Amino acid sequence: MEVKRRTVKTLVTKLGSVSERTRVDALCELRLMTKLEAESRPLIAEAGAVPYLAETLYSSSHSSQDNAAATLLNLSISSRATLMSTRGLLDAISHILRHHASTSYASAVQSAAATLHSLLIVDEYRPIIGSKRDIIYSLVDIVKHVGSPTRSVKDALKALFGIALYPPNRKTVIELGGVGTLFSLVMKDLAVGVVEDATAVIAQIAGCEESEEAFRKVSGVGLLVDLLDGATSSSMRIKENSVGALLNLVRCGSEKVGREVREMGLGMGVVEGIADVAEKGSGKGKGKAVALLKVIYGGNGCVVRDERFESLLNQGSS
Repeated sequence: MEVKRRTVKTLVTKLGSVSERTRVDALCELRLMTKLEAESRPLIAEAGAVPYLAETLYSSSHSSQDNAAATLLNLSISSRATLMSTRGLLDAISHILRHHASTSYASAVQSAAATLHSLLIVDEYRPIIGSKRDIIYSLVDIVKHVGSPTRSVKDALKALFGIALYPPNRKTVIELGGVGTLFSLVMKDLAVGVVEDATAVIAQIAGCEESEEAFRKVSGVGLLVDLLDGATSSSMRIKENSVGALLNLVRCGSEKVGREVREMGLGMGVVEGIADVAEKGSGKGKGKAVALLKVIYGGNGCVVRDERFESLLNQGSS
């Protein structure tokens, strides 16, 4: 281990060399090391590599951007505290994301967004990262930009999901145009995985008071209801996310949105979709689906004549 430590120290020292070739070679070697040798990651972080890597994100060289961003992503697996305590790291990541359509290399953008997602696993980092409006704006812009590679969109969505796990951040995502951008993405009929990630973020940001008006502007309730209709052939994850979003809207919104959800949800194809989640979804998904069925039937004085639905509605009843 001591030999490894000395090797790491030498490579990190080379990151500060006046020779560009020396810096590039060291950067490439550190990237490979962090990818293949998990035990080297904390050693590299402790040796002071992170400030150099953050500074390299401002480089005009796509190769240097790519290697630095990928190395930071690898380090974020085991050295999150070191990354978050490095002054200027989030600003450097923001720089890469902000220039996603111009001077930033696509792979560097993807690694930067994935690094955010990795950091956001830690609860206490969510308000810190969420306070950086420029980061959220850039992530939304990546999702919205027609030229963004699918991988960039997926990584940006995962970062937005992590940000939205902290309730106060949801308002910021809405203020920066996240709702319209996310629903536009869903309507484009892209790869199932992209729609799944987009609806996961939608479900999270639905859980705040500000979501009601934002969803109304894009006919969000109707679009979510459509995703639950069997005719759309949505995946189970998309259905679960749609159920979660509608339930959050009802819980955080006014009686008006509650009535809207109940009225639209009574369509037979929609109820079938919700029941499908209640029977075949994940543990959390099943519970949310049953709760949504109770919202739909409980608020209309409806008589449930279908034994299947009646059985689901009785789940959890005392």
